[in-house]
Amino acid sequence: MNGESHQVLRAQLGAYVLGRLDEPECVALQAHLDFCADCRAEVAELIPVAEALAEVDPDRVTDEPAVPPGLGEAVLGRIRAERRTVKRRSARLGIGVTLAVLAGTAIGYGAADLLRATRAPIPLESVAVRQLATRVAASANLVPHTWGTEIKLTARGFEQGAGYRVVVTDRRGADHAAGEFVGNGPGEIRCNLNSAVLRTEATGFRVLDATGATVLAADF
Repeated sequence: MNGESHQVLRAQLGAYVLGRLDEPECVALQAHLDFCADCRAEVAELIPVAEALAEVDPDRVTDEPAVPPGLGEAVLGRIRAERRTVKRRSARLGIGVTLAVLAGTAIGYGAADLLRATRAPIPLESVAVRQLATRVAASANLVPHTWGTEIKLTARGFEQGAGYRVVVTDRRGADHAAGEFVGNGPGEIRCNLNSAVLRTEATGFRVLDATGATVLAADF
């Protein structure tokens, strides 16, 4: 992937965690996240803020919300510090703007709600995984998000260098792309796979090899 394409994808991360990308954009970004540790780190920073905003009660908003003294400057200072730690400043421009907008919105909706929500641990749901390939051993946890379902997959035994793709099945029996990865033979792999299917609609996931055969599956 060239530098320009990378910058475009990174600029979409804010919209991704807010669930504002259409399906083709979401699938392309999910595939990129499987191979880009920097972008996965950006998503990890943005998700708690987006989830906190989703839980805010709009009826509690007033014309003059109570904001602790100095909070606004503290948020802006954190954003400035984050920007200084990134070498490719231009690639993070879209993310920096998104963080600033989210932070400003959080202040308007109530700083106390945001602080309580960001301290809450991410809920993990363990699922039973069926290994359909003899050499593969795996375990998985689910994370329900406001924008979809995340699969945290830990596995070993996938063919070295072979490509695999993951699909999530919804209640209607339709499959939705959740990302791709490359096998690492006997070495352990840890993948964070993301689907736009909400947890309440997801019924399972499958890992498919290059021929389309299922090598790993789980029912929720």
